Amino acid sequence: MELRDLTALELGAAIKKGEVSTVEAARAALDAIAAQDKALNAFITVTGERTLERAEKLQAGAREAESPLYGVPMAIKDNICTRGIKTSCASKILGDFAPPYDAAVVERLARAGAVSLGKLNMDEFAMGSTSETSYYGPVRNPWDLERVPGGSSGGGAAAVAAGLGWYAVGSDTGGSIRQPASYCGVTGIKPTYGTVSRYGLIAYASSLDQIGPLCRDAADCAAVLDVLMGHDRRDSTSLPGLDSGWKGSGPRVDYGHLLAGLTGDIRGLRIGLPGDCFGDGLDGETRSAVLAAADVLNSRGAEIAPLPFPALKYAVPAYYIIAAAEASSNLSRYDGVKYGWRAGEYEGLAELYRKTRTQGFGAEVKRRILLGTFALSSGYFDAYYKKALQVKAVIKDAFDRAFQRCDLLLTPVAPAAAPQLGESLSDPLSMYLSDIYTLPANLAGLPAQSMPCGFDGRGLPIGAQLVGSCFGEGTLLNAAHAFQQETDYHKRAPKGGVPA
Repeated sequence: MELRDLTALELGAAIKKGEVSTVEAARAALDAIAAQDKALNAFITVTGERTLERAEKLQAGAREAESPLYGVPMAIKDNICTRGIKTSCASKILGDFAPPYDAAVVERLARAGAVSLGKLNMDEFAMGSTSETSYYGPVRNPWDLERVPGGSSGGGAAAVAAGLGWYAVGSDTGGSIRQPASYCGVTGIKPTYGTVSRYGLIAYASSLDQIGPLCRDAADCAAVLDVLMGHDRRDSTSLPGLDSGWKGSGPRVDYGHLLAGLTGDIRGLRIGLPGDCFGDGLDGETRSAVLAAADVLNSRGAEIAPLPFPALKYAVPAYYIIAAAEASSNLSRYDGVKYGWRAGEYEGLAELYRKTRTQGFGAEVKRRILLGTFALSSGYFDAYYKKALQVKAVIKDAFDRAFQRCDLLLTPVAPAAAPQLGESLSDPLSMYLSDIYTLPANLAGLPAQSMPCGFDGRGLPIGAQLVGSCFGEGTLLNAAHAFQQETDYHKRAPKGGVPA
């Protein structure tokens, strides 16, 4: 049995049956990382001995495990706190910061029997769309090492695509799960805002950030989300009622809720095609691949109908004002005093702050802090930040009207396949515009999923995005599952990665 041929759920089933041990699975992943990650740079920290110790400890309970993912090796984005393990946000300013506590999602994964392989590379503080702004160097796309994997969860997408782990947990502020999933040919989902606790997620933009999985297929995504979702009293934005009826100790983990809904039956499902997402600026091959995905869904019984979505053109400016403003506030805590890296040779507190932030933050982070500080400054708050919040409400209203006519929306994930390394960094505005199709779901707090739907003429993956209404994760996942029952794009792997 070639373990890297298996999905996370298939490996979990093999572990439960005793066909594979948890230690064998962990060793297979660590061997793959050792062989391939020097080229990819998907990991910042690999917890080799700690991983094997965890796997060995779990083996005794494999037969009685409740979670279908018990013992399956996975990895965590480096902006999610892990107790005693370096969590740097891919930034110099956090240096060797090792949090004294685990994030809520890490606790939930531990209870489900997850085996962590380490921490994944990313754009610094999740600010970027290419995973090139990392202090630890750029992540490379396993389909073409001269291209970006997307960002900011590029390390997770590259690792899953290359077979360096069976799934990854990342964060999505404006498309940071879905866009790298598209560029790397894997499946990723951003759940409804508030359904997954942000406790322990190092904040970029608090009103937009959401944690979610990157996996090989929709079924694996459903299984991981079953673990991650649930109310957390430590997060004031965590939605109440998610664990209603649970009488046990600690948060409830329902290992089968979303997974059980994957029937593949989408007859009568109404899917809208926003015409504004298929106009100028969209690559022809991407347009054809996404429209072909619509045809596949239609062949399964879904009703496909065009509809207008003119609010799309406001998404990029509104998002970057709101996100930058919140980043300016959130990143003010990094001053070289309490924790993290500190500049040397300074005179006085003001110079300590200035030198630490100047030397500790990268160019993209400083650009967004300056933009956010300007938008929040006296005389400009009403003209920029307040106006952006009003536009955010307009976008949410546009989604509400769209979902009166349909159950899901189908759009591209990005205007084209993965660009060359260095191409986006030389033109930041172009990088910002590449998020145009993913940003609206974050502004409205809605669930959205990326699924592989084809390849361009250079053999690079193309992704299609499904957007649902609030708490519509089950509908999203089932539609993606139906599509993946008819296609094999999600089963294909880059040369040197998971065998095709």
